[in-house]
Amino acid sequence: MNKRSLLTLLSLATLTFGAGCVNSTPQNPSAIGDLGSVKAEDSSQASVMSDTKTWSFQGKLSDDQITNKQIRVSTAKGDIVFELLPDVAPITVSNFVYLTSGGFYDGLTFHRVEKDPQPFVIQGGDPLGNGMGGPGYSIPAEFNSVKHDRGVVAMARSMDPDSAGSQFYITLGPAYFLDNNYTVFGRVLEGMDVVDQITVGDVMTKVVVEDKK
Repeated sequence: MNKRSLLTLLSLATLTFGAGCVNSTPQNPSAIGDLGSVKAEDSSQASVMSDTKTWSFQGKLSDDQITNKQIRVSTAKGDIVFELLPDVAPITVSNFVYLTSGGFYDGLTFHRVEKDPQPFVIQGGDPLGNGMGGPGYSIPAEFNSVKHDRGVVAMARSMDPDSAGSQFYITLGPAYFLDNNYTVFGRVLEGMDVVDQITVGDVMTKVVVEDKK
């Protein structure tokens, strides 16, 4: 049985993300699967963008660029606003601010929504729109102690802990089995009702960095 067939079978019994799967009761929490993002070398199209702009990892930005900031994601169903948590994930926050400031997320979709058998996550930030794309590079994991409560924002990744790039997810309900295995970097402040309404294909019409109110 080839890898694609095996993953198709696995997806019938588990909640899946991209190229792998996440079981709601994982036997090995350190290897719970794939939240949808891939490293650039895993996909020759991983950095495809309509404007052909090249993106490069900037490392940690200055404190004034990432402290007391929030992200506003505008959609046809309303705005989602989440605070950034540079104290626990400075590299991840820096990367998200860099991509957002450059317009990376504008026009991208939420390509994955998992609500059954119970509210789980929505996921977006893939320029390919199929769970296999990214900015053309990956960033190091910053696992931390922030719990996966409802409304947490974290980075999707493949089985490699250091494979996150641009894809992110927002939890629709508690998902504590993901704790310390995915980099949490934000928390929804406004618009959880919008998060609950998101369906596959909904567009992020505009994503901006704001000063936290």
